[in-house]
Amino acid sequence: MYDRIVDPSWNFKTANTKEFTHCYHTYPAMMIPQVARTLIELYAPQDQCNLIFDPYMGSGTSLVEASLKGINSIGTDINPLARLISQAKTTHFDIQKITEEIAEIQLFPFSYSEDKVKNTDFTRVSNPDFWYAQDILLKLSFLSQYIDSLEDEIKLFFQIALSETVREVSYTRNGEFKRFRMTEKQIKQFNPDVFGIFESKIFRNLEGLKQYNASNLSPKVQICDFNTVYEIPDVVLPNESVDMIVTSPPYGDSHTTVAYGQFSRWANEWFNFPNAKNLDNLLMGGKKKAEPIYETESIAKELKEIQSIDNTRFQEVVSFLNDYSCSIKNIATKIRKGGIICYVVGNRTVKGIQIPLDFFTAEMFEKQGFSHLKTIVREIPNKRMPSKNSPTNVTGAKGCTMSNEYIVVMKKTK
Repeated sequence: MYDRIVDPSWNFKTANTKEFTHCYHTYPAMMIPQVARTLIELYAPQDQCNLIFDPYMGSGTSLVEASLKGINSIGTDINPLARLISQAKTTHFDIQKITEEIAEIQLFPFSYSEDKVKNTDFTRVSNPDFWYAQDILLKLSFLSQYIDSLEDEIKLFFQIALSETVREVSYTRNGEFKRFRMTEKQIKQFNPDVFGIFESKIFRNLEGLKQYNASNLSPKVQICDFNTVYEIPDVVLPNESVDMIVTSPPYGDSHTTVAYGQFSRWANEWFNFPNAKNLDNLLMGGKKKAEPIYETESIAKELKEIQSIDNTRFQEVVSFLNDYSCSIKNIATKIRKGGIICYVVGNRTVKGIQIPLDFFTAEMFEKQGFSHLKTIVREIPNKRMPSKNSPTNVTGAKGCTMSNEYIVVMKKTK
């Protein structure tokens, strides 16, 4: 239906995916910078490319790459952690001021004492004693009060380091996006160096910041929190104002695919961000809707097969596709004629049936006046996401998740 081209040059197996500020913070299913960078280089409209929009911004990969090309960008995400990361990654912080603070941080292991901690109220954190040792909570609070005392222009740089630290020093199992607690045996052996971990994040991020600042480019970057499923404010993006979209949308709802909400909950609770506990319900497909509001030929067969096996799972897929198709319809109005969209999608498997989301994406944009240019298939050797999941919800039954991504490139012709 929509031809696919398998191109190994897009695999970037040996590429350094942590260049520039891309090193700042882990995040589920991140689009690697080389993909975003190459898409901009190859497919940015030749007549003009003044504005790139990412409607599912995540950790801000496309915005950083647009900035490195000197192109203005706008990104949106309803996850507060995503906005925090993206804002930090696209900010040219003052390196001298940050370096001056590092000397103070390096004294923390010697200057800290529990009596210096001002805030010992951790009720904003769900089950704090279940997820943290008490001395760990006090050290994290000490770091928070230090960050709160900093100048606003550098505060965000240190918040990002704290955000990762908050999760790494908890009792969550390593390598998990979802909230799974360590075993009691593991907890007894777990003694994280809070200040050491925080300091290592700062030094790592500082090197990335130096590379980013060396670009000597500072185009406008705007971070937003609107949900493209429901609206794209004209005051932010007038109709036909976008030259290019470079994005990687969710592959399915957060409950059953990639657990963005659970992964982000550590930092979102710590910083007392809104909707920290129920974010997954607000993300695409989070609210179950029984009936499709879209018309599709490209994946009709697969959807029918899923429905015949498990109607509940079918409804979960429909809920996601309803939101996804609404989002595409809203986005399409913002792209100018001749503008380009590049969607990096994954084809998830439900009940043993693969859903070709790349076909559905192309079909939905085609209905909005776009022409399909090509779909590139690449392996995903670097993307941080679970390699296996439970397709049947039977304990111990595992199936492989996605090993390929599909880059859908289309042009607005009407």
